[in-house]
Amino acid sequence: MRMVDIIEKKREGGRLSQEEIEFFVQGVTKGTIPDYQTSALLMAICFRGMDKAETLALTLSMAASGDRIDLSEIPGIKVDKHSTGGVGDKTTLILGPIVAACGVPVAKMSGRGLGHTGGTIDKLESIPGFRTEVEREEFIKIVQNIGLAVVGQSGNLVPADKKLYALRDVTATVRSIPLIAASIMSKKLAAGADAIVLDVKVGSGAFMKTLDEARELARAMVDIGNGAGRKTVAVITDMDRPLGKAVGNALEVREAIEVLTGKGPEDITEVCITLAAKMLELAGKGDFNTCVALAKGVVQDRIALEKLKLMIAAQSGLADVVEDPGLLPSAAHTKPYLAQEDGYLKAVISDRLGVASMLLGAGRATKESAIDPAAGIVLMKKPGDKVSKGEPIMVLHANNQSLFEASVSELDRAVIISKEPPEASPLIIDIIE
Repeated sequence: MRMVDIIEKKREGGRLSQEEIEFFVQGVTKGTIPDYQTSALLMAICFRGMDKAETLALTLSMAASGDRIDLSEIPGIKVDKHSTGGVGDKTTLILGPIVAACGVPVAKMSGRGLGHTGGTIDKLESIPGFRTEVEREEFIKIVQNIGLAVVGQSGNLVPADKKLYALRDVTATVRSIPLIAASIMSKKLAAGADAIVLDVKVGSGAFMKTLDEARELARAMVDIGNGAGRKTVAVITDMDRPLGKAVGNALEVREAIEVLTGKGPEDITEVCITLAAKMLELAGKGDFNTCVALAKGVVQDRIALEKLKLMIAAQSGLADVVEDPGLLPSAAHTKPYLAQEDGYLKAVISDRLGVASMLLGAGRATKESAIDPAAGIVLMKKPGDKVSKGEPIMVLHANNQSLFEASVSELDRAVIISKEPPEASPLIIDIIE
């Protein structure tokens, strides 16, 4: 089998066999296929696409390219969750405790952020002492004991994806639905869960900018999951507006605690209850409405909050932050961002808000960038709210005052004020099953 023949076949619109795809993935993993041939096939896939069978074969081959996590020692149905990312997305910090409090084990591996804001691991590491690097045996034991652990990705998990993504990033082949779906789902399959709930973001603050793109990606990932024997559901959620009010690592941990006390913003609460209910439904806890009631109940009774506290303690973090969020890192300086005219806050363009937060230190411009856990932005007003000239719309948090100027400049392009109130749009746009 020759790589050049596989490239030519896909270039001409042909369908690759399972054997050809396995040959490609194994060659990439072992380094026997040169980067120029790998890049050529990636570009051919971008132009010609892949059908369901090809995409599933690619995903399964990638998932098998390295370590596989065995969660069989944990009793019950293990349900994983993945978000395609967004500004202010702290859903894992809320969902994990809710689902675990309902009796469904959550053994989750998460990543760091690159770009707008920190990833889930960056957020958790803003809790003093919290350990995200945990050996497999301890990881399993924590979940067995308390039903919940969130750790960093470790070991040689899906090495084929690491190599392919590095090339996609520099060859303009990132935006391909089959390649995106295979990248995400190969990691989910290798992580060992029995069922998967996908939170597919759409809008200005998301990777998928249009609803058609989001639906296509959601359907592709659901097909892969079901094809691999994992019950899979995708929930398409709006990211044309920031989720919640906090953007920044410690600020988002504080907001997650607020949600788990029943006092958080309505939008993040709605999204998290919906996602939690779908996870519980896949775990056999009842129909969707029953699971919504279960999720709301453990928040109201503060059982989910106690789960978060137990997880923090089990991973060596300062569990007292749950009762006193003031123990989380806080910035030395704050600066209000003021409305420049009277009217209604029509929009806060999410990706620009994310950049503004990154400029304060809450995200990474490069892999080597250090994150300031205290930096970020808190929204005082949300899209649809009435505002008066000179009224604070947001508060910026930074440990270096010189960072405010660039952030404010970005916010000037992010904030849109109109004379008429904007039309309300749903947060939960669609559910793909």
